[in-house]
Amino acid sequence: MKSSKKRSRKHPSLDIVGSYGSELSGKRIVLCVAGSVAVYKAIELARLLMRHGGDVVCVVSNAATKLVKPDYFKWATGNHVITKLTGDLEHIDVADYKRSDLIIVYPGTANTLGKLANGIDDTPVSTVLTVGFGSGIPIVMALAMHESMYHNKAVKKNIDFLKNKIDFVAPNMIEGKAKAAESEDVLEFVLKKFGYSSTLHKKRILMTAGPTIEYIDPVRVITNLSTGKTGVFLASELVSAGAKVTLVYGPGTATPPKGAKVIPVKTAKEMFDAVKKEMKKKFDVVILAAAVSDYTAEKISKTKIKSSKKSLVVRLKQVPKMINQIKKIQKNVFLVGFKAETNLSRKALEDIAKKKMKESKADLMIANDIGSSRYKKNLDYNEILLVNSGKAISSGWKRKEKIAKIIRKEIEKRI
Repeated sequence: MKSSKKRSRKHPSLDIVGSYGSELSGKRIVLCVAGSVAVYKAIELARLLMRHGGDVVCVVSNAATKLVKPDYFKWATGNHVITKLTGDLEHIDVADYKRSDLIIVYPGTANTLGKLANGIDDTPVSTVLTVGFGSGIPIVMALAMHESMYHNKAVKKNIDFLKNKIDFVAPNMIEGKAKAAESEDVLEFVLKKFGYSSTLHKKRILMTAGPTIEYIDPVRVITNLSTGKTGVFLASELVSAGAKVTLVYGPGTATPPKGAKVIPVKTAKEMFDAVKKEMKKKFDVVILAAAVSDYTAEKISKTKIKSSKKSLVVRLKQVPKMINQIKKIQKNVFLVGFKAETNLSRKALEDIAKKKMKESKADLMIANDIGSSRYKKNLDYNEILLVNSGKAISSGWKRKEKIAKIIRKEIEKRI
């Protein structure tokens, strides 16, 4: 019983997580520390990554432990430090397919570089890198060595082999040494890699996503097939960009991103009420990505309707359009609306989106056709039209993660 309590207790070092920002929230970052006198900088980097929301796991070489004790890395990150590989398969746990979001080698030695380039995995660090390289986890390496080593033809060959396969943070050439980049420079590189945007940084963004449900009786509802994926992916993109995101989320199947303030709702009324309550505070951007029910039951039965009835008539009434009220609440907010239709030509879809844009005074409309056969066959893909007062731009048929990136970039460009 005591050991169970001990495992569940939050490590005190985790108190700093997110203290500078939430850009790396939900991101698992593996920090590989090689044997260099710059090893102390890895502690600084680990703490910076955590302060921006990251979960950091350190893999430390034997040479590095002679310079800095493993307990120091555990103190810094609050996580177990990998110094050897055991039957627990630590290298698989942190570096197999989708187990982590990024591997950073800091500092990176010529020895570590050479092992990665040639598939040698005879240490915990090199084995984690070999697995991560094979599984496609992005790798960032910040080299540190004497300048003469950096200019060695064999080292250059290894860099050339890897330069289009992993990212390098350039060393600082000082006093005849290729010194490891400062931890702040590596952090900046990582933040940009995950989509940090100086334009969106600290912007206050209110979003809706997911479906809504409308009750007929206490157990039966009217709803739609929205998964909430596009909205959740977009919220995640905006969090990584440095925005302060509030997500009013219906009962979708996608998991909301860490780093966002999430307000769970069920019905269209609950969603609209939550939006109005939140908009008592000032927002820079409002994005209405939810698939809100257009109709709700005129009268909800207080008890379960008997299934013995051979037929049932349910009268519906129209749900007020949330998008038409946003600019009345905050006139200068940048408003993004979503418009889903079925089986229309591109021209017809564009015309409907522009009409809705004019009615609601929206600044950008995202329109798509959810009636197409290819959409029904694969709900992880979509094609959207980005519609403004000028021309409409098609995203092309892409995964929803990519669609979210396209929308984020358009918002970033427009505001």
